[in-house]
Amino acid sequence: MTTVTFADLGVAEPLCRTLAASNYETPTPIQAQAIPALLEGRDLLGLAQTGTGKTAAFALPILQLLAAKNEKRQPKEARALILAPTRELAMQISQSIESYGKNFKLRHTVIFGGVNQFRQVKAMTGGVDILVATPGRLLDLMNQKHVNLGRTSILVLDEADRMLDMGFVRDVRKIIAAMPRQRQSLLFSATMPSSIEHLADEILQQPVRVEVTPEVVTVDKIDQRVLHVDGKRKRELLAKLLDNSELSRVIVFTRTKHCANRVSEQLDKSGVLSEAIHGNKSQGARQRALDMFRNGKARVLVATDIAARGIDVSGITHVINYELPNEPESYVHRIGRTARAGKSGIALSFCDASERAHLRSIEKLTKRPLTIVDTTEWLGEQVAVPTGEPAAKRSGNRNGGGPRNGNNNRQPGKQRRFGGKPGGGGNRAQNGPKNGQKSGQQSRRQSTAS
Repeated sequence: MTTVTFADLGVAEPLCRTLAASNYETPTPIQAQAIPALLEGRDLLGLAQTGTGKTAAFALPILQLLAAKNEKRQPKEARALILAPTRELAMQISQSIESYGKNFKLRHTVIFGGVNQFRQVKAMTGGVDILVATPGRLLDLMNQKHVNLGRTSILVLDEADRMLDMGFVRDVRKIIAAMPRQRQSLLFSATMPSSIEHLADEILQQPVRVEVTPEVVTVDKIDQRVLHVDGKRKRELLAKLLDNSELSRVIVFTRTKHCANRVSEQLDKSGVLSEAIHGNKSQGARQRALDMFRNGKARVLVATDIAARGIDVSGITHVINYELPNEPESYVHRIGRTARAGKSGIALSFCDASERAHLRSIEKLTKRPLTIVDTTEWLGEQVAVPTGEPAAKRSGNRNGGGPRNGNNNRQPGKQRRFGGKPGGGGNRAQNGPKNGQKSGQQSRRQSTAS
């Protein structure tokens, strides 16, 4: 079968040259479906999980279309607008545009809250070709007459479901109302609740629908496991797990900012270098934390859900849900920080008695049970099976529905390793170190345009 290239999709030679220099040669499924339609000027509704390469799916056509029109920039105006829910995601998109657009003389800037607006206002003074922004700060600058969207011809709503979850729906509608009715509009979302359907109906005109979300909501290459533990012993269990060097680049998710700070402080005291990131941190502090984590100076990043979709760091080996999220969809986005762009990864979830309803909701959404891991080795206590089923029955289901094939005689020390090849269920958690070493090497090899 012939491999499709970016050139086959109609991507211009300067962009293809930039992609080739970054070793991006084969389009992802969403790129292959979206780019031709967008180059034709069509509206688009894209349903795709994070890590599928959707940033390049809309950034490449926008750069090409704007360069081809070669219109003069006007003061305080933007020719294209990309809205993102968080500062981290907005900066990530801006960095991608900077990378892809090296061979074009297009100007772009990024606007978000939490910092002084002076530089953002100055950047808009002469106008830009592409504006990447979060809704709140953008609307604020619009109200101050620093930004004019009256002639903006392209609109992108990225992570639209997250934007609505964060309460930006009114801001988004006000921003759209300030734009021309005749424009090209793109909406990307990982999920499709009724609120997104209504918004899509409002802003899209006969859109092309691109859907690459698999039937199973979570990424198949993520090995998902649950560790039942008393809430008071979670910090102890986390420390024990991090004794394993195969957990080399880890994101630990908490529900609250206070818990994120507490866990990070505890890790630092135990000799594990970590950084915390949440909404109370200044933009500078959040960026420094991400840089420390991305550069390998911090082994662990402790984050609230604000980071679930805004972090794009390669080589994340493990995601640990220190606290299960209240919304099962947040679980999907959390674990999506690993196994990005076709790579494999492992997600470990701590579950105490108060979180069992959250676990059931997650398993219902993902349509797959999480593999139970026995915590006896670390905590000296037996796992409590919360569903009323016999422990052997639940463990059997989590290993693909079949018998254990004689693994009842496995050696107790081997269960500690969490570097085994993902995707294989509970038995992989007890295998020896060879699989873990192989997975650790594989998880750092691939990259994709995203």
